[in-house]
Amino acid sequence: MKITVLSENISNDPTLPAEHGLSLYVETARHKILFDMGQTDLFAKNAERLGCDLSEVDVAVLSHGHYDHGGGIESFLSINGHAPVYVSRHAFGEYYHGTDRYIGIDASLRKNRRIRTVPDKLILDEELSLHSCNHLPRPQYMGSFGLTEKTKAGFVPDEFLHEQYLLIKEGERRILLSGCSHKGVLDIMSWFRPDVLVGGFHYSSITSADRLKAAAKVLSRYPAVYYTCHCTGYPQYELLKKSLPTLSYLSVGTRVEIV
Repeated sequence: MKITVLSENISNDPTLPAEHGLSLYVETARHKILFDMGQTDLFAKNAERLGCDLSEVDVAVLSHGHYDHGGGIESFLSINGHAPVYVSRHAFGEYYHGTDRYIGIDASLRKNRRIRTVPDKLILDEELSLHSCNHLPRPQYMGSFGLTEKTKAGFVPDEFLHEQYLLIKEGERRILLSGCSHKGVLDIMSWFRPDVLVGGFHYSSITSADRLKAAAKVLSRYPAVYYTCHCTGYPQYELLKKSLPTLSYLSVGTRVEIV
């Protein structure tokens, strides 16, 4: 299985621009997958530079309904004429940062025939499955960090019901892709116990070294390999890495082979 980072907050290559957001091109034994589509069409431009043919993608997944992960959906639909885009049934809610800044995705996309809404769990085949885990307890949930949902009753803290995870099984190995881990990376690890976790940890707002060290201690108890990015925050990653040697960072252009 191979992962190529098309869009992310950081790039170490001047020929590959970065933006706040995430998009991963994933090649498995059976599939070519686009996991998230970044904030703009930058993911597509970088895909071309990196030799990733998005027209060959047969499965696209939106991890959650935020603009920095789904802003490029329309661009993908114009490049690729056949792959379904799997989104949570809650993906088109009205999501905000606070009460003024809308951070959701284009609601008109829900009418597109290739947008497939996903219930709490969907098994695509023996290799791929999607999970929201909305029914599971969150004992180590960190809160909404000021992210909200606009409802008929007004603005309420976002419960992230629109977040889903892609579980990939290759042989005996289980690889989990999580866009931002809004529901809490520690709980997500407890729910799935994957061999490999790929995605953001949503720690960029945490400045307490003790809190980060405590999180790293919990993550280190699992015999897992971690690849993080985006909303983890790079300073936070550097601190986590000191206590979690199996953690690596994914910047734009990074290619990872998981064997």
